[in-house]
Parts: sequence; structure tokens; C-alpha cells
Amino acid sequence: MTFPSPDAVTAFLPPQRALVLGSTSRYRQELLQRLRIPFSVAAPDVDETPLAGEAPAALAMRLALAKARAVASTFPQAVVIGSDQVADLDGVPLGKPGTHERAVSQLRQMRGRTVIFQTAVAVVCLASGFEQSSLAAVKVRFRQLNDEAIENYLQAEQPYDCAGSAKSEGLGIALLEAIDSDDPTALIGLPLIRTCQLIEAAGIRLLASKVNA
Repeated sequence: MTFPSPDAVTAFLPPQRALVLGSTSRYRQELLQRLRIPFSVAAPDVDETPLAGEAPAALAMRLALAKARAVASTFPQAVVIGSDQVADLDGVPLGKPGTHERAVSQLRQMRGRTVIFQTAVAVVCLASGFEQSSLAAVKVRFRQLNDEAIENYLQAEQPYDCAGSAKSEGLGIALLEAIDSDDPTALIGLPLIRTCQLIEAAGIRLLASKVNA
């Protein structure tokens, strides 16, 4: 008995849905590019203001899903990824600083302490009724930094679009003593292990054919 080749089997599968990243973050785009699959980018129109008393993990999950839903409403046939990250300092959410002064304040608060970076990812496809989300928590221990070190880091990296001002893939790694995570890309902004699981469940085939170099 002969069996069809993987390419022949793939030919009988339904056409793969388009993949859309509901984020304009350059960090998330660079991470998703690692999977070597085509995707489009769309900006979600979502109010990111925390709700009263909202825990950082709940905030990240709510916003990730809201972003995916918002973009999916424009691309109902596509598989849409939404993601959000919130730094959790003893239950207090720290988002993107936006300014140098706020970044200094954040890093002064975090020095010598453990911060949990709550990174959520949600995948939505309106056409198929698919909607799932997941949360990757990354525990980060910050060094006891002096003000000069904080200032030098901020002048070098200017990480004002990073939650908690911590750009770990750059010079921000020098701020840290330890990182504890089961999904290492989560700290950069998109947990790729969970993302792979979710988009495959939504019908995006990874490694189904030869990957472009």
C-alpha cells in the first residue's frame, strides 16, 4: 500500500485563512516574523485604561481579547492575534511609561524587587467562531540599581514604549538578576509558544510545508 506524500495531503486541505496581527508594536511584529508565515498588521482601536480595581493579569487578558476582537470586526474571515503586556508590581499595574520622567519613576520602584510581567495573547476568527486566549506570567528580579545606572540605561535605550520600561532584549538585560518563565518570548511582548498553540487551533498550519529560508 502506498501513502500520499505530505505535499499531496496538504493540497486537499482547505485554503488557509489569512493571519492578522492586531498590533502596531514593532517588538510583536519582529517576534511573529520568527514563525516565517505571512501576516498582515492592523492597529486595534481600544481604550487601554485600566478598570477600577482591575488586577494586572485581568487587565492584560481583557485588552488582548479586546484588541483581537476589534481587528477581527474589520477582518472577519481572518485569524487575528491580539496581545497585551502589563508589569505587575505587588498587584499594581505598570504600563508603558511614555515619558522619561515616568520611566525613571518606574525603574526606581522596581529596583531590588520582583516584578511579574503579565503577557496575554488572544486569537479570534469571527467566521469560524474561534476565540481563545492565554496568559504567560514572567517573574523578573531587578538588580538594586542606582540613579546613575537608571539614567544611563534610559538614555541608551529610551524604552518608553515598553511596559515597565524594561527592554530585556536590549541593554535592559543589565537591569536584571533573574528571569523565570516557561515562554521566554513573553517578556519581549508576545508569548510565541502560546501563540503557536492558539493559531494552530484556529486553523493556521505551521511547518505544514517547506519553510522559506
